[in-house]
Amino acid sequence: MGQLYLVRHGQANSHATTEEDYDRLSELGHKQATLLGQWVDTHEAPFDLVISGTMQRHVETANGMGFTPNHKDSRLNEMNYFALVHEMQRIHGLTPPSTSDDFAVHMPQTFTAWEQGSIAGSEPFSAFETRIRSALSDLAHPGKRVLCVTSGGVIAMAMRASLGLGITQTAQILLPIYNSSLHRFHVRAQGHVLASFNTIPHLDHPDQSGHRTHY
Repeated sequence: MGQLYLVRHGQANSHATTEEDYDRLSELGHKQATLLGQWVDTHEAPFDLVISGTMQRHVETANGMGFTPNHKDSRLNEMNYFALVHEMQRIHGLTPPSTSDDFAVHMPQTFTAWEQGSIAGSEPFSAFETRIRSALSDLAHPGKRVLCVTSGGVIAMAMRASLGLGITQTAQILLPIYNSSLHRFHVRAQGHVLASFNTIPHLDHPDQSGHRTHY
C-alpha cells in the first residue's frame, strides 16, 4: 500500500481580483507553511517523493515546509476561479462573492454551471477533472509515500474521485478546506482510499486559532 498526502497551499493574497495577483503567499501563508513543515518533520516519516503544482503559491508552500519539489506538475494547478466568477456575472448575472456566506451560495452554482457547460472559464470542467484524475493516477506509487502541494479545487476533485461525489457536494466540500491543510489517501489496487480530510494538526493549539484561514 502506498500513501498520498495532499497539502493545500498557505494563505495567498486574499485581496486579489485576478489569478495572477492572487498567486503569492501572504505573510500568514508563509507562517502556516513553516508550522506545517515543522509538524511534518516531527510527526511523519520521510517522503519518497515531493511534488507540487507549478503555481508560485504551491512552490512557496513546499519551500516553506522545508522541501524542494522533485517535480512540478501543471496538472495540479488550480482552476482559474476569477474567470469563472466573471462569466457567472456576465452570463448569469450572479454578483461576485464577497463574504463566506456568499461563497457558500456562489460556489455550488458556479460548479454546476461549469459542469453543465454554460460557462467555461479558462478551461472546460471536463478538462480540469481529466487532468487532475490523470495526475492522481500517476502519483499512485505502491509502497511509496508521496507528498503533493496543490490547491483546494484540486483536493475537492480528489475527494470527488475517491468518494463519488456529485457536483454540488464537490463544491460544498471545497468550501471548508483550510489553508495549509493536510489530506491523506491510501493507495490501493482499487484506487485512492480516503484516510483523513482537512486536518491542521500544526494549528490545533488554541494559541494558533488566528492562523486558521480558508482564504
